[in-house]
Amino acid sequence: MPPNLPDVVLWSIPAFVLLTVLEMVSYRLHPDGDAAGYESRDATTSITMGLGSLFFDFIWKIPVVAVYTAVYELTPLRVPVLWWTVPLMLLAQDFFYYWSHRGHHVIRILWASHVVHHSSRKFNLSTALRQPWTGFTTWPFYLPLIACGVHPAALAFCYSANLVYQFWIHTERIDKLPRPFEYVLNTPSHHRVHHASQGGYLDRNFGGILIVWDRLFRSFSAETERPVYGLTKNIETYNPLRVATHEYVAIARDLRAARNWRERTGRVFRGPGWQPLQGAAASGPENAA
Repeated sequence: MPPNLPDVVLWSIPAFVLLTVLEMVSYRLHPDGDAAGYESRDATTSITMGLGSLFFDFIWKIPVVAVYTAVYELTPLRVPVLWWTVPLMLLAQDFFYYWSHRGHHVIRILWASHVVHHSSRKFNLSTALRQPWTGFTTWPFYLPLIACGVHPAALAFCYSANLVYQFWIHTERIDKLPRPFEYVLNTPSHHRVHHASQGGYLDRNFGGILIVWDRLFRSFSAETERPVYGLTKNIETYNPLRVATHEYVAIARDLRAARNWRERTGRVFRGPGWQPLQGAAASGPENAA
């Protein structure tokens, strides 16, 4: 019998709306010239992406639940949902979230999904709602939890709790927290670094709830200079469909222009900024004399 756990994201939507409105009002009453603040078209796009993700996640959930259920039925292990196991499952899910998040930054086909969340040049609570419409790319990272006996419904609860936690860290209205919190938890300061496009800040602070994974695996960077948000090469559109698909389009364009299978593989599975070595494309088997 599946555990009876709530959908934390759906229950939190009223709080998301209220807090976003309050933050908008705060910028009107107390503007900050250095902060990115709000821009109406950008916020509208972010909210539209968030609403669209609810619809598409429901569709992608069907095959994912089927796979998770099959793996869960095959494993002899079972993790009961008890008051003391839920925190352990949250901890484990956060660990695998770190690796999923990191993977979505360093593998281009995964980045094509996640780039949506980084495509805004603003950093506010509405940015937290700018979610991809191709979220099916995350499910393989959590298969070890299912194989260890975590029920798919329990994993869904932990995953949604992780996402809800991350909502409040998308803000410039909160400065650094007391040092113990900054050392252990993912905070607005740490997440501002994650959304920055400066070279020293790129691919840093992947944690969901905890920042300790970044400290352990050497991907942590503290906030020093003011972040510049967005992508290293920003997109000039507020069209939700183009925001959702622009990197997939770029991959397809690069694949058409690639001159051998080595380059094609690199364009898909290497990092987002990967380029073939000068002369390497011309020396591939398809171009050999």
